[in-house]
Amino acid sequence: MRPSTIADLSILLALWFMMFAASSQTIIMTPILPIVEAQFDVPREYLGALVSAYSIMLGLCALITGPLSDAMGRRRILMIGTGAMCVTLFMHSFVSDLASLLLIRSLSGVAAGILSGVAPAYIGDHFPPERRGWANGVVMTAVAVGQIVGIPGGTILADRFGFAAPFVCFAAPMVLSFVLVWRLARQPAVARAQITSIGSVVRRYASMFTTTSTAAAVGAYSVMFSGIAFYVIYLVVWIKETFGVTNDEVASLFVVAGIASVIVGPWAGRLSDRIGRKVLVVGGCLGLFVLMTLTTAIMTDFWIAYPLFFAIMVLVSARMGPFQALLSEIVPAQRRGSLMSLSIATGQLAMGLCSAAAGVVYTEVGYVFSSVIGGTGMLAMGFIIWRFIPETRHAVRR
Repeated sequence: MRPSTIADLSILLALWFMMFAASSQTIIMTPILPIVEAQFDVPREYLGALVSAYSIMLGLCALITGPLSDAMGRRRILMIGTGAMCVTLFMHSFVSDLASLLLIRSLSGVAAGILSGVAPAYIGDHFPPERRGWANGVVMTAVAVGQIVGIPGGTILADRFGFAAPFVCFAAPMVLSFVLVWRLARQPAVARAQITSIGSVVRRYASMFTTTSTAAAVGAYSVMFSGIAFYVIYLVVWIKETFGVTNDEVASLFVVAGIASVIVGPWAGRLSDRIGRKVLVVGGCLGLFVLMTLTTAIMTDFWIAYPLFFAIMVLVSARMGPFQALLSEIVPAQRRGSLMSLSIATGQLAMGLCSAAAGVVYTEVGYVFSSVIGGTGMLAMGFIIWRFIPETRHAVRR
């Protein structure tokens, strides 16, 4: 299915460029952690703190901006968030030591917190239910393209020109997103929330924890990001230590993973519009549990990483678009931003805490335990969604 209007196209492009830059500047931290360690003389056990600072600030800021997007409209939040992210990405060029690096990554987390949840919430506002899975899948291909182009290219730039180079480059697509939102995007004509005080925001969030489906959505995001923290942060460090590969070889893994995402993402989203969201989400979680838990047993040689990463990203892509569509449909439009931001905020806060713990686990007991914990997080996510979140697409609708 193709976007039928200029409005659809402009929105998808704006969200795509935003997602490309925002996700790339997050993911790039994993492959360049060894570069950061060498350039700034950071003790290995402290590397996880860089991810923690970003995730915690993202989570705290998201708690504020979610209800604001319900009240002010998604377009305004997109303008503020993309503008702030442009500035913080450029600011990476002024990093000189660990302290300034922590500060800039924290500010980047603030900008990302403003943007958190806004893409699926905007899609939920603008697109009808029978196109939401597809639209989410299209936008999520930006993450895949980041893995194919942005992450390998950024890793090479960091290796050649220093830590800041990829972040400055990622500012360009974020500028494009800002311009597209400013010139072409419009606020969807949906009901807005009445946010009158801090107390009303607190009550809004509290009600989500007392409703089974929304509380489960928050829990699913939390265990998902916790598992990601343990599995991803020290994955590249383990691969380089175990197999002695170069940064260019590591970058090539992200190309393979990105190709899988580009192929599967839109297809999975469109399929979920027809057969339902949960079957793809739960199935993806079960597959990820197996592959992540057995990573160290399967990867006995570096070449095995290529089919393994491809399979993992097939499952991630089959899950992510339908999952975002599912969450955007369990609440009305005036609560959509709050739920998405609350879910992402708690997930990022969990990831921030687990990132620090991941460093201790890796250095003390090894990556085999990190991968098992990561896989268990995916299994827990699948169970929560299967048991507590209702299906929103029961049959083909024409």
